[in-house]
Amino acid sequence: MVERVVVTGGAGFLGSHLCEALLDTGREVLCVDNFVTGRPRNVEPLLQRDGFTLVRADVSEEIPVEGPVSAVFHLASPASPPDYLRLPLETLRVGSAGTLRALELARGKNARFVLASTSETYGDPLVHPQPETYWGNVNPVGPRSVYDEAKRFGEAATMAHRRTHGTNTAIVRIFNTFGPRMRPDDGRAIPTFISKALAGEPIPVSGDGRQTRSLCFVDDLVDALLRVLESDIEGPVNLGNPQEITMIGLAEWIRELTGSTSEIVFTPAMENDPKVRRPDIRLARRVLGWEPRSAVEDGLKRTIEWFGTEVIPE
Repeated sequence: MVERVVVTGGAGFLGSHLCEALLDTGREVLCVDNFVTGRPRNVEPLLQRDGFTLVRADVSEEIPVEGPVSAVFHLASPASPPDYLRLPLETLRVGSAGTLRALELARGKNARFVLASTSETYGDPLVHPQPETYWGNVNPVGPRSVYDEAKRFGEAATMAHRRTHGTNTAIVRIFNTFGPRMRPDDGRAIPTFISKALAGEPIPVSGDGRQTRSLCFVDDLVDALLRVLESDIEGPVNLGNPQEITMIGLAEWIRELTGSTSEIVFTPAMENDPKVRRPDIRLARRVLGWEPRSAVEDGLKRTIEWFGTEVIPE
């Protein structure tokens, strides 16, 4: 029997790449999305492929899936600061009610469940790089808490399900991932920097630009997710690129790669914006045999090329 995988948030940037990769392995894919931040265009090419089904639904309310399911990837959530600050209650609901519904689906189908958590569970870290054993430094009442705490709740719910019902679960903590299909207006650094550079407009860098992030190309991240699916790892496990870069350095790099003459301007720092971010991926290396293979510069070039052909978003 062909394996059938449910991907919540499957029309998003990362979700659409995962759906495509799952189809490439010969699996059937049921993509569930309400298109609050996901885009129909991300999965339009997949509608022509055998084994792909698209269901429009809010997983906080229901996950209408009939028939056998071998795995559930729960990716549904606003993921960029502008999106979750614009949709704070929706973000909390999908991280709580949505996660519980996805867990119940997996339990009822006797399926593997993979929670897409985030490096934001570490908050503004006091330990660097961040290992999975670090509990984090999160402001539970700050504006970013709607995302941070939603994901932390999701992790707690996943572990409670595993301990209480024996649900076959895994938690992955995803660090900054980039690539084609990111929304130009989603507010994260790479799409913002590229869009502005290509348009010849000022490139806005938050704060003093010395805060760091670690950038993983989407192909590598999807490879890691497939390995998690096929493993028995429980997690949490960090998935990301240990190569660290400052935001001012990233802006200058993108300006150079695009051949842009855009000036770099500094904007007020976001509240509780993490000063550093770099994953300790020793667990992923040991258990999954995984580490990023794509050079960041190659990934940036491919992303810039895609943005150069991207039409105005809906």
